[in-house]
Amino acid sequence: MNEVVRRAELADAAQLSQLEAEARHHLIDQRGGAALLAEQPPIGDWMPAIEDHARWIGVAELDGFVVGYLELALTGHIAVVRQVYVEPEARELGFGDGLLDAARREAQRHGCSALEGFALPGDRETKNLYERAGITARKIIVSTRL
Repeated sequence: MNEVVRRAELADAAQLSQLEAEARHHLIDQRGGAALLAEQPPIGDWMPAIEDHARWIGVAELDGFVVGYLELALTGHIAVVRQVYVEPEARELGFGDGLLDAARREAQRHGCSALEGFALPGDRETKNLYERAGITARKIIVSTRL
């Protein structure tokens, strides 16, 4: 097995679009998922995102196929993980950890002093990923519909 975590390339755009669709479909049934999907429209066309210097897009590749991705927004002194997703069949192989490690290095390279992300309520896999990387909750946002 050839496992690689690397910066996304323009040739990855179609696979990223497909993975983003899978990730968004996965969010539909999660608590808070519908609200998140409404707040955060899909990237859709990944080519401009890959070339955007205010973002870093990382991909996880298994035997030549992109099986996961991470979108990092580099804004000021805080880098924000906006999306992270690994296909279910490729989980528990260390890709999430690898993507997060690469994102941390990229944030440091850009002079960021903090790395932030989010997990939906009940999303234990994402919470565990962040906790393994030493990223802990500093704020919980609560909401109700009016």
